[in-house]
Amino acid sequence: MKKEISPFEFKNQLLELADENFKGEVLNAGRGNPNFLATLPRKIFNLIGKFSIEESEIAYSYLHNDIGGTPKKEGMYNRFLIFLKNEKDTEASRVLTYFSYIEDQMGLNIEDVLSEFVDAYLGDHYPTPPRMLPNIEKIVKKYLIKEMCQSRFDDDFDVFATEGGTAAMFYIFNSLHLNKMIKKGDKIAMVTPIFTPYLEIPKLKEYDLDVVELKLDPELNWQLPLEELEKLKDKNIKVLCLVNPSNPPSTKLSSETLMNLKKIVEKDRKDLMIVTDDVYGTFSDNFESCFKVLPKNTLLVYSFSKYFGATGWRLGTISLAKENIYDDIMKKAKENDRYTIITPNPKELNFIDRMVADSRAVGLNHTAGISTPQQLQMCLFALNSLVDLNSQYKNSCKYLVRNRCKLLYSSLGIEMKEDENEVSYYTLINLKDIAEELYDKEFATWFEKENKINEFLLTLAKETGVILMPGKGFGDTHPTVRVSLANLKEYQYELIGKKTKKIIKEFYEKYRKN
Repeated sequence: MKKEISPFEFKNQLLELADENFKGEVLNAGRGNPNFLATLPRKIFNLIGKFSIEESEIAYSYLHNDIGGTPKKEGMYNRFLIFLKNEKDTEASRVLTYFSYIEDQMGLNIEDVLSEFVDAYLGDHYPTPPRMLPNIEKIVKKYLIKEMCQSRFDDDFDVFATEGGTAAMFYIFNSLHLNKMIKKGDKIAMVTPIFTPYLEIPKLKEYDLDVVELKLDPELNWQLPLEELEKLKDKNIKVLCLVNPSNPPSTKLSSETLMNLKKIVEKDRKDLMIVTDDVYGTFSDNFESCFKVLPKNTLLVYSFSKYFGATGWRLGTISLAKENIYDDIMKKAKENDRYTIITPNPKELNFIDRMVADSRAVGLNHTAGISTPQQLQMCLFALNSLVDLNSQYKNSCKYLVRNRCKLLYSSLGIEMKEDENEVSYYTLINLKDIAEELYDKEFATWFEKENKINEFLLTLAKETGVILMPGKGFGDTHPTVRVSLANLKEYQYELIGKKTKKIIKEFYEKYRKN
């Protein structure tokens, strides 16, 4: 049986086809890299960088040959205030709001924090501790509590800073496998449609897992029906993976869905490990993570890449409550002597720290962790949200993607349904529904029955230069295509709608001739 290629590989084929006829005019809505980004935390990063270098140069200034040393911590914050007074940039005053928040709202010692920031920017030491720098972890935790848990959560959890959400995915599967918490042939559940690597990674030979799909229902505005959730009562299912808000339907799980999940876990599946990837949570209204609802069972993956326009920075996190079932299950697994080279008592090494060690093949555990400049920029992104009391940045981001979505559907000639759980970072266009609304039910049935999706996408790319992705590659069983609403300009989404409508008309004319 021939296996279908990844939708991302198929997207590359479409891009190549579109480039032949539309060089420089291709409308590639196939990938979700945002074309907007947060500027203030980047400016403050540069400002702290300038101060850090000046502090460093004091140590060996007598040599006059561009050599620096480790800055002195004593009196650093006072020197920083003098530095800011001499700076004419408006960011010089705005950076003080970050430190005011750190001192007033978090009770942290600003001299300690600034010293950590300076050392992080200079990157002159290995990350210590490897999992995450202490003050930066506290600040990032505060951000995650605000954005993922609506500020109603304690900070009794640990964070592991990773090279984006993609590294987090690998570290989780890898450590679950190495610690015998999942074995070949085990069942794991996936809420589908889902970001395609979650479907692909479990099928790799080293894992060879049996994937049980829990299917979101478009008739319920892409929520999980209770009968799908009840599949989790199967005690052979070891792990549940979900992306929330979903990719590509781009809807958050409703409070009702989360409560139904909670009831099943607390009554029937207290041993269920849950991995939730909540990268798009910051684009939704009143977002609530599964991490908040079921903290003991849930491992939270979050990436700063989409919300802050930082895919190139590679900034992600794994969060795990200090009391969690991962540690409980790990301790019941067969003793693993893999970690004896870093501790004489490997049973005392918890799961999140095992992930850190596994990320560097254990033997290089002492040099694990993402670079300290990356951690600093991550922290400044977090602070940008924490001090934004009126949610100005968030509202701007939400406006951008949601307005593009409205324009897309308007140009298709379709009325967009309003839903409180809709996020609109992506959208799934159901071509069957549109075919029926624009023409008739018979044509729509023919389009679905003849499985015209790939042919449609190839024609769209060749004749119009528009690149979309098949929903099937994300586990959707409906005749859908995914559109990223993050990476193009508003007028281009209007063009995509019109060109998509044009190709649907061509297919209708072919259908009538047959």
